[in-house]
Amino acid sequence: QPDLPFAKDALAPVISADTLDFHYGKHHKTYVETANKLVAGTDLAEASLEDIITKTAGDASRAGIFNNAAQVWNHSFYWQSLKPNGGGPPSGDIAARITAVWGDYGKFAEDLKNAGLTQFGSGWAWLVIEAGRLKITKTSNADTPLAHGVKPLLTIDVREHAYYLDYQNRRADYLSAVIGKLLNWDFANA
Repeated sequence: QPDLPFAKDALAPVISADTLDFHYGKHHKTYVETANKLVAGTDLAEASLEDIITKTAGDASRAGIFNNAAQVWNHSFYWQSLKPNGGGPPSGDIAARITAVWGDYGKFAEDLKNAGLTQFGSGWAWLVIEAGRLKITKTSNADTPLAHGVKPLLTIDVREHAYYLDYQNRRADYLSAVIGKLLNWDFANA
């Protein structure tokens, strides 16, 4: 399991250290442990996480491997998508690309929040590059843009364990706070 790129209390008050204790320390850790057990002794044992995901996507006989490996990757990517004192309008290349697609940051932020709000049940809201153009998309459960040949730039976890301790059933408040205060635009630009 990769280390968090920030201290466990660095995202507070948007995401509390208690939430990170459960989300990173229990949920993410369990996905890592389970994925490792499922690939041990198989043709995937030495494969990269990305290869495991692409080789098992859509294979019902390997759904357990895909689900756990994809959740490891998605969560590791999510932690990189956040940073203390981030969020708000970006700078750099990503800012120009957002303006080209959405007209302004406000419309982009509204659409990203809406993707997270309208993801029924568990899943993810993503900013991706598809065919050279920025796009907002969402995936259910463990699904990931990698399984579809799409390049992710940022993600927001909208599974309840990502926000329930801090926001209870207020997913909209969680999304607004993450978008406004935590998105890591340096990571997206890189």
